[in-house]
Amino acid sequence: MSSHPDNSHHALAGCGERLKQAREAAGLSIDDVAAKLHMPSRIVRSLEAEDWSRLGAPVFVRGQVRSYSRLMGLMTAPMLDALEGVGPVEPSRIVSRTHTPKAQWWAEQLGRRLVYIVLTLFLVVPAWVATRQHLSNTGDAAPLDLPVDTVGQAPAKPATPRTVVASMAPVVAAASRPQAGGGEIVIRTRGESWITVSAVDGSQLEQGLVPANSERRYASAQVARLTIGNASAVDVENNGRDVDLGSLARANVARFTVSSDGSLIASD
Repeated sequence: MSSHPDNSHHALAGCGERLKQAREAAGLSIDDVAAKLHMPSRIVRSLEAEDWSRLGAPVFVRGQVRSYSRLMGLMTAPMLDALEGVGPVEPSRIVSRTHTPKAQWWAEQLGRRLVYIVLTLFLVVPAWVATRQHLSNTGDAAPLDLPVDTVGQAPAKPATPRTVVASMAPVVAAASRPQAGGGEIVIRTRGESWITVSAVDGSQLEQGLVPANSERRYASAQVARLTIGNASAVDVENNGRDVDLGSLARANVARFTVSSDGSLIASD
Protein backbone atom coordinates (compact mmCIF):
# COMPACT_ATOMS: atom_id res chain seq x y z
CA MET A 1 0.00 0.00 0.00
CA SER A 2 1.49 3.36 -1.03
CA SER A 3 1.50 6.37 1.24
CA HIS A 4 0.48 9.89 0.26
CA PRO A 5 3.45 11.49 -1.57
CA ASP A 6 4.70 14.87 -0.44
CA ASN A 7 5.68 17.72 -2.79
CA SER A 8 9.26 16.38 -3.08
CA HIS A 9 8.07 12.99 -4.39
CA HIS A 10 5.14 14.25 -6.48
CA ALA A 11 7.24 14.34 -9.66
CA LEU A 12 7.92 10.59 -9.33
CA ALA A 13 4.27 9.62 -9.49
CA GLY A 14 3.86 6.68 -11.90
CA CYS A 15 7.58 5.77 -11.93
CA GLY A 16 7.02 2.77 -9.68
CA GLU A 17 4.45 1.24 -11.99
CA ARG A 18 6.68 1.69 -15.07
CA LEU A 19 9.58 0.04 -13.23
CA LYS A 20 7.39 -2.88 -12.20
CA GLN A 21 6.13 -3.40 -15.75
CA ALA A 22 9.69 -3.31 -17.11
CA ARG A 23 10.85 -5.86 -14.53
CA GLU A 24 8.03 -8.26 -15.30
CA ALA A 25 8.60 -7.87 -19.02
CA ALA A 26 12.27 -8.79 -18.49
CA GLY A 27 11.24 -11.88 -16.55
CA LEU A 28 13.00 -10.77 -13.34
CA SER A 29 11.81 -11.20 -9.79
CA ILE A 30 12.12 -8.60 -7.06
CA ASP A 31 14.96 -10.61 -5.51
CA ASP A 32 16.78 -10.67 -8.86
CA VAL A 33 16.59 -6.89 -9.15
CA ALA A 34 17.65 -6.49 -5.51
CA ALA A 35 20.70 -8.69 -6.12
CA LYS A 36 21.72 -6.76 -9.24
CA LEU A 37 21.28 -3.36 -7.54
CA HIS A 38 22.86 -4.52 -4.23
CA MET A 39 19.92 -3.25 -2.22
CA PRO A 40 17.40 -4.97 0.06
CA SER A 41 14.29 -6.48 -1.55
CA ARG A 42 12.08 -4.28 0.60
CA ILE A 43 13.57 -1.19 -1.08
CA VAL A 44 12.65 -2.58 -4.51
CA ARG A 45 9.09 -3.27 -3.34
CA SER A 46 8.78 0.23 -1.88
CA LEU A 47 10.02 1.78 -5.14
CA GLU A 48 7.48 -0.14 -7.22
CA ALA A 49 4.71 0.65 -4.72
CA GLU A 50 5.84 4.30 -4.56
CA ASP A 51 5.92 4.00 -0.77
CA TRP A 52 8.29 6.94 -0.42
CA SER A 53 7.96 7.15 3.39
CA ARG A 54 10.07 3.99 3.70
CA LEU A 55 12.83 5.25 1.43
CA GLY A 56 14.15 8.31 3.27
CA ALA A 57 14.99 11.73 1.91
CA PRO A 58 14.14 12.68 -1.73
CA VAL A 59 17.80 12.70 -2.74
CA PHE A 60 18.07 9.02 -1.79
CA VAL A 61 14.82 8.17 -3.56
CA ARG A 62 16.02 9.85 -6.74
CA GLY A 63 19.26 7.86 -6.68
CA GLN A 64 17.43 4.57 -6.11
CA VAL A 65 14.92 5.26 -8.92
CA ARG A 66 17.78 6.27 -11.26
CA SER A 67 19.64 3.00 -10.56
CA TYR A 68 16.51 0.90 -11.07
CA SER A 69 15.61 2.77 -14.28
CA ARG A 70 19.13 2.33 -15.71
CA LEU A 71 18.93 -1.42 -14.98
CA MET A 72 15.60 -1.71 -16.80
CA GLY A 73 16.66 0.56 -19.70
CA LEU A 74 14.07 3.18 -18.84
CA MET A 75 16.32 6.23 -19.06
CA THR A 76 13.80 7.87 -21.41
CA ALA A 77 12.87 11.55 -21.52
CA PRO A 78 9.75 11.17 -19.31
CA MET A 79 11.69 9.27 -16.64
CA LEU A 80 14.56 11.78 -16.73
CA ASP A 81 12.12 14.65 -16.42
CA ALA A 82 10.52 12.94 -13.42
CA LEU A 83 13.91 12.50 -11.73
CA GLU A 84 14.87 16.12 -12.34
CA GLY A 85 11.62 17.22 -10.76
CA VAL A 86 12.59 15.87 -7.35
CA GLY A 87 13.76 18.87 -5.33
CA PRO A 88 17.10 18.90 -3.53
CA VAL A 89 17.22 18.16 0.14
CA GLU A 90 17.41 21.29 2.21
CA PRO A 91 20.33 20.96 4.64
CA SER A 92 19.51 20.96 8.30
CA ARG A 93 20.04 24.19 10.10
CA ILE A 94 22.85 24.20 12.56
CA VAL A 95 22.04 26.29 15.57
CA SER A 96 25.08 28.00 16.94
CA ARG A 97 25.58 27.51 20.66
CA THR A 98 28.74 29.53 20.92
CA HIS A 99 26.87 32.45 22.44
CA THR A 100 26.07 31.47 26.00
CA PRO A 101 24.78 33.98 28.53
CA LYS A 102 27.49 35.05 30.93
CA ALA A 103 25.53 34.02 34.02
CA GLN A 104 24.91 30.55 32.56
CA TRP A 105 28.59 30.20 31.66
CA TRP A 106 29.69 31.06 35.18
CA ALA A 107 27.13 28.65 36.65
CA GLU A 108 28.42 25.82 34.46
CA GLN A 109 32.04 26.56 35.38
CA LEU A 110 31.20 26.69 39.09
CA GLY A 111 29.31 23.41 38.87
CA ARG A 112 32.28 21.68 37.23
CA ARG A 113 34.67 23.01 39.86
CA LEU A 114 32.40 21.87 42.70
CA VAL A 115 32.17 18.38 41.24
CA TYR A 116 35.96 18.25 40.93
CA ILE A 117 36.46 19.40 44.54
CA VAL A 118 33.94 16.89 45.93
CA LEU A 119 35.54 14.01 44.03
CA THR A 120 39.00 15.05 45.17
CA LEU A 121 37.96 15.22 48.82
CA PHE A 122 36.18 11.87 48.53
CA LEU A 123 39.38 10.22 47.33
CA VAL A 124 42.07 12.13 49.24
CA VAL A 125 40.58 12.45 52.75
CA PRO A 126 40.19 8.69 53.45
CA ALA A 127 43.73 8.07 52.22
CA TRP A 128 45.07 10.86 54.45
CA VAL A 129 43.24 9.54 57.53
CA ALA A 130 44.47 6.00 56.92
CA THR A 131 48.06 7.25 56.56
CA ARG A 132 47.87 9.26 59.80
CA GLN A 133 46.54 6.25 61.71
CA HIS A 134 49.29 4.04 60.32
CA LEU A 135 52.00 6.52 61.31
CA SER A 136 50.50 6.92 64.80
CA ASN A 137 50.42 3.16 65.35
CA THR A 138 54.01 2.87 64.14
CA GLY A 139 55.18 5.64 66.47
CA ASP A 140 53.52 4.02 69.50
CA ALA A 141 55.16 0.64 68.93
CA ALA A 142 57.63 -0.39 71.58
CA PRO A 143 61.25 -0.36 70.38
CA LEU A 144 62.94 -3.70 69.92
CA ASP A 145 65.65 -4.70 72.34
CA LEU A 146 68.92 -4.45 70.44
CA PRO A 147 72.03 -6.36 71.45
CA VAL A 148 74.73 -4.27 73.04
CA ASP A 149 77.84 -3.95 70.94
CA THR A 150 80.68 -5.22 73.07
CA VAL A 151 83.40 -5.13 70.41
CA GLY A 152 86.48 -3.36 71.67
CA GLN A 153 85.37 -3.38 75.29
CA ALA A 154 87.68 -4.72 77.94
CA PRO A 155 86.51 -7.90 79.72
CA ALA A 156 84.68 -7.20 82.93
CA LYS A 157 86.63 -7.67 86.10
CA PRO A 158 85.18 -10.02 88.69
CA ALA A 159 83.25 -8.11 91.30
CA THR A 160 84.73 -8.01 94.73
CA PRO A 161 82.38 -8.71 97.60
CA ARG A 162 81.10 -5.54 99.09
CA THR A 163 78.07 -4.32 100.94
CA VAL A 164 75.23 -3.31 98.63
CA VAL A 165 73.31 -0.34 99.97
CA ALA A 166 69.80 -0.31 98.49
CA SER A 167 68.97 3.16 99.72
CA MET A 168 70.57 6.01 101.60
CA ALA A 169 67.30 6.93 103.25
CA PRO A 170 67.50 7.51 106.96
CA VAL A 171 66.21 5.00 109.41
CA VAL A 172 62.44 4.98 109.35
CA ALA A 173 62.07 4.90 113.07
CA ALA A 174 64.19 3.97 116.00
CA ALA A 175 63.25 0.65 117.53
CA SER A 176 61.62 0.93 120.88
CA ARG A 177 62.56 -1.10 123.86
CA PRO A 178 60.84 -4.52 123.89
CA GLN A 179 58.02 -5.06 126.30
CA ALA A 180 58.75 -6.81 129.52
CA GLY A 181 58.60 -10.58 129.27
CA GLY A 182 59.44 -12.78 126.25
CA GLY A 183 62.58 -13.08 124.15
CA GLU A 184 64.65 -10.21 122.84
CA ILE A 185 66.77 -9.68 119.71
CA VAL A 186 69.66 -7.22 120.08
CA ILE A 187 71.63 -5.88 117.07
CA ARG A 188 74.89 -3.96 117.57
CA THR A 189 76.77 -2.47 114.63
CA ARG A 190 80.56 -2.00 114.43
CA GLY A 191 80.23 -0.51 110.97
CA GLU A 192 77.44 0.75 108.73
CA SER A 193 74.84 -1.90 107.98
CA TRP A 194 71.64 -2.14 106.05
CA ILE A 195 68.94 -3.66 108.28
CA THR A 196 65.37 -4.71 107.46
CA VAL A 197 63.09 -5.89 110.27
CA SER A 198 59.65 -7.19 109.22
CA ALA A 199 56.84 -7.53 111.74
CA VAL A 200 54.47 -10.45 112.08
CA ASP A 201 51.65 -8.43 110.48
CA GLY A 202 53.82 -7.68 107.41
CA SER A 203 54.73 -4.11 108.31
CA GLN A 204 58.30 -2.83 108.53
CA LEU A 205 59.55 -2.26 112.06
CA GLU A 206 62.76 -0.82 110.66
CA GLN A 207 64.36 -0.47 107.25
CA GLY A 208 67.37 1.59 106.35
CA LEU A 209 71.04 2.24 106.84
CA VAL A 210 72.11 1.97 110.45
CA PRO A 211 75.31 3.85 111.30
CA ALA A 212 78.25 2.25 113.08
CA ASN A 213 78.21 1.86 116.86
CA SER A 214 74.42 1.66 116.98
CA GLU A 215 72.17 -0.69 118.91
CA ARG A 216 68.66 -1.94 118.10
CA ARG A 217 66.40 -4.07 120.33
CA TYR A 218 63.23 -5.93 119.29
CA ALA A 219 60.82 -8.28 121.03
CA SER A 220 61.08 -11.72 119.43
CA ALA A 221 57.29 -12.05 119.40
CA GLN A 222 57.03 -8.94 117.14
CA VAL A 223 59.62 -9.97 114.51
CA ALA A 224 58.89 -12.32 111.61
CA ARG A 225 61.93 -11.79 109.34
CA LEU A 226 65.32 -10.17 109.74
CA THR A 227 67.85 -9.15 107.06
CA ILE A 228 71.30 -7.76 107.93
CA GLY A 229 73.74 -6.37 105.37
CA ASN A 230 77.49 -6.10 105.95
CA ALA A 231 77.00 -8.91 108.44
CA SER A 232 80.74 -9.08 109.25
CA ALA A 233 80.42 -5.71 110.99
CA VAL A 234 77.32 -6.61 113.02
CA ASP A 235 76.83 -8.54 116.27
CA VAL A 236 73.47 -10.18 117.01
CA GLU A 237 72.23 -11.47 120.35
CA ASN A 238 69.04 -13.55 120.66
CA ASN A 239 67.56 -14.26 124.06
CA GLY A 240 70.93 -13.50 125.68
CA ARG A 241 72.93 -15.76 123.31
CA ASP A 242 75.34 -14.57 120.62
CA VAL A 243 74.50 -15.52 117.04
CA ASP A 244 77.41 -16.46 114.76
CA LEU A 245 76.62 -14.42 111.64
CA GLY A 246 79.88 -15.41 109.92
CA SER A 247 78.80 -19.02 109.43
CA LEU A 248 75.22 -18.12 108.46
CA ALA A 249 75.71 -15.14 106.14
CA ARG A 250 75.97 -15.45 102.35
CA ALA A 251 77.76 -12.76 100.37
CA ASN A 252 78.06 -10.91 103.68
CA VAL A 253 74.25 -10.76 104.03
CA ALA A 254 72.43 -12.66 106.81
CA ARG A 255 68.74 -13.51 106.53
CA PHE A 256 66.65 -15.02 109.32
CA THR A 257 63.09 -15.96 110.12
CA VAL A 258 61.88 -15.96 113.71
CA SER A 259 60.14 -19.11 114.86
CA SER A 260 57.21 -19.23 117.24
CA ASP A 261 59.56 -19.97 120.17
CA GLY A 262 61.71 -16.92 119.35
CA SER A 263 64.70 -18.73 117.82
CA LEU A 264 66.42 -17.48 114.65
CA ILE A 265 66.40 -19.75 111.59
CA ALA A 266 68.75 -18.94 108.70
CA SER A 267 66.94 -18.54 105.36
CA ASP A 268 68.00 -17.98 101.76
